[in-house]
Amino acid sequence: MARTTDGRGEPVPQRLLAAATRLFAVHGYDRTSVQEIVEAAGVTKGALYHYFGSKEDLLHEVYARVLRLQQERLDGFADAGGPVERRLRDAAADVVVTTIENLDDAAIFFRSMHHLSPEKNRQVRTERRRYHERFRALIEEGQRTGVFSTATPADLVVDYHFGSVHHLSTWYRPEGPLTPQQVADHLADLLLRALRP
Repeated sequence: MARTTDGRGEPVPQRLLAAATRLFAVHGYDRTSVQEIVEAAGVTKGALYHYFGSKEDLLHEVYARVLRLQQERLDGFADAGGPVERRLRDAAADVVVTTIENLDDAAIFFRSMHHLSPEKNRQVRTERRRYHERFRALIEEGQRTGVFSTATPADLVVDYHFGSVHHLSTWYRPEGPLTPQQVADHLADLLLRALRP
C-alpha cells in the first residue's frame, strides 16, 4: 500500500499517530474510538489496520516513538568523549526537554498504560529498563572513578531523577514561567548536586 500523504506531504502513519495523540490527550484512550481516529486523520479503517494492528498498537507507538528518540540521544551522550559529569548532565537535561516537547505523549502513556496487554507491557518495561540501565551506567562510571559520591546507590539516583521526569505532565505548562530548557537545567543540576562527593 502506498504511503498516502496529505497536502503537507505527511505520511499516513504520522497522521494517524498525530490524530490518536490529540484524541487520547483530550478524551482519554478508553473513550476514543477507532472511527474517531480515522476520521480525524482523514483515512479509512483499512489504512489504520495496514499500519497499526489495533488501537492498542497506536497507544504503544505513542510512547515508543518518544522512548526511541530519548534512547538514541542518551546513547549519543553516553558515547561522547569528555568528563562523565558533563555527559550525565547533558543526558539528564535532555530527557527533561524531550519529555516536555512530547508532554501529551507522556501524559497519555502514564494515564493509559494499564490498557496495554501483558505482552505490550513487557515490551515497554524492557525498553524503559534499557534506557534506565544506560543512564545508571553513567552514574556508576562516575562513582567508580570518584567523580560522584557512592553514598546513594545508583539505582536510587536513577529513580529520583526519573520520578521527576515522569511527573512533568502533571504540572508543567508551556505558558508558565520556566522554559523547557530552564526546567531541564534545574533538574539536571539537582541531580548532580545529589551526586557531589
